[in-house]
Amino acid sequence: MAGKTETFQLVRNDVDKNRMRIRAPNGSFLQANKDGSVTANFGESTTWGDDDPSVFVVTIVNWVPSIFDGIPNKDLLDGTQLQFKSLTQKAFVAAENGGGAALVANRPSASGWESFKLWRIDQNTFNFKVSNNQFVTVSGVNVVATASAPGQTETFQLVRSYADKNRMRIRAPNGSFLQANKDGSVTANFGESTTWGDNDPSVFAVNIVNGPHGEYQICNGYGKDMATQVMNNHWSTYIVEADFAFMAANGLNAVRIPVGWWIASDPNPPAPFVGGALQALDSAFTWAEYILPPVLFTLHIRMVSSQTSQSLTIFIYKKINILHAKVIQYKTLSHNTSTGIDFTF
Repeated sequence: MAGKTETFQLVRNDVDKNRMRIRAPNGSFLQANKDGSVTANFGESTTWGDDDPSVFVVTIVNWVPSIFDGIPNKDLLDGTQLQFKSLTQKAFVAAENGGGAALVANRPSASGWESFKLWRIDQNTFNFKVSNNQFVTVSGVNVVATASAPGQTETFQLVRSYADKNRMRIRAPNGSFLQANKDGSVTANFGESTTWGDNDPSVFAVNIVNGPHGEYQICNGYGKDMATQVMNNHWSTYIVEADFAFMAANGLNAVRIPVGWWIASDPNPPAPFVGGALQALDSAFTWAEYILPPVLFTLHIRMVSSQTSQSLTIFIYKKINILHAKVIQYKTLSHNTSTGIDFTF
């Protein structure tokens, strides 16, 4: 519970609003020490320079958690990891060796091999991906993690208890439920009937480890029709012309907008994404051009498909129709195909 000793003050630099100091309840400022520790023992004086251990450069991350509220089973989004504990065996389910072998229910605690990443098909239907990137599948009644790609025999349903949402049963592709057996094996041969009690080997207590919460999860979670409504309402109301006017009135003259690679296919992006983002981006450029001149405007595109600087530049010219754009930076963001490109206007 928060009280006086949990109350801090943020002090911003007048020149750079993203430089801040944190005043602790004891009156001193937090500082980052050479050994990696953070202590509350720095004095009042500061130059706001890079050599001041009490000065922090702050990245403000903003999202709208309420946009997820209407998603059925919103805690089971694509990419979320689940850990299943058998109530009868009092042990966690694991993919032996991280995959490539059978599922077992004999682990006293949960870590990587005991975590199953959801590939969400709909609110109740999922594929389970294990740590070595294979998928859980059923062969007869045997449950193994050996599939290289998901299909019908890798598709499961999660059935939740009405009384306790963290108690679940797993319906296998053969129609039966998974059960944890006394020998530690996991098989898909339990019937429909259940009491949801601790003595039912088909009932699991589930730890939900939150995964990514982004546009993919929103669109996948709602489905195309509802996601189109939700996202277009978000784009048209969350950032509006008045926000650009507010920024200009407060001395800001630069904006950075992260844009997903799928905008290249707008208004018909690949599933599960929905169209409409390009229009919102066009509006942002329009507002920036006449409210914030002169303006440094950077466009940051993360791709999962391999494209070149030249093709992306052509995409920007054609799609956004800003013919005076100049590429000022092109860089690989990671070891895969994610790439960033910055433009100035």
